[in-house]
Amino acid sequence: MSILWLPRHRAKASAWTLTHAHDPGQVAGIRCARCNVTRYYKPLELREVIGNVTIDDVRDKVRCQQCKSREWMSAQLFHPAGEQANTIRFRRLVQIRWEKRVIWRDE
Repeated sequence: MSILWLPRHRAKASAWTLTHAHDPGQVAGIRCARCNVTRYYKPLELREVIGNVTIDDVRDKVRCQQCKSREWMSAQLFHPAGEQANTIRFRRLVQIRWEKRVIWRDE
């Protein structure tokens, strides 16, 4: 009689985050189905704004710049191939500006 040994705890697979996507050269495509607009981003630049999250979390955190909607957004990571690799126009991060706003209340 042989005894089969199984580990008590399985190692949990790590999620595929934006940092993981950058290493093999993937591109993030974010699309608004309502406006039919697709924009392409470098994963490391998205990470600077949103954080090191999965692509599913990116979809939940972005909003369309034209219609201001969140419910129509979709996001995917892919490897650009062929002509697409040469013709993609990326949205590049220029700066992150934090604004300080003063709000007053009369009492």
